[in-house]
Amino acid sequence: MQDLLERLREVGPVDGVRLAAEPLTALAVERILTLLVDLAFSCNSHVSVGLLARAPQTYAESFDLAAETGMLDRGLAATLRPSAGLRNVLVHEYVAIDRERVAAAVPLALQDYGEYIRQVARFLQSHDPGAR
Repeated sequence: MQDLLERLREVGPVDGVRLAAEPLTALAVERILTLLVDLAFSCNSHVSVGLLARAPQTYAESFDLAAETGMLDRGLAATLRPSAGLRNVLVHEYVAIDRERVAAAVPLALQDYGEYIRQVARFLQSHDPGAR
């Protein structure tokens, strides 16, 4: 995930106009945003199954369960929950992709998924029997 965030930083500032004018940039940004959510879902699912014996039914629910396990604080889980909706739009193309919405998601992803990585790392460190 850290690598994906670094690639997203390398893209630089984006807006709807740039994404429309640079289709390859748009595709790269969309793919990175999608992968971030997919990886978070995998982590969230693994931990919730292991600790709660419950698997999330949706990408959005996976953030709720991650908070329930203590892996994420509830505020961050609530902040990241909508990224599942954007992921679904990008993957399934339910509607025409709103380039401005994608552009607006970039700085949020950098900030919020950066915090996701920090919280998951702290959680894993505190649950590692060898770290004590």
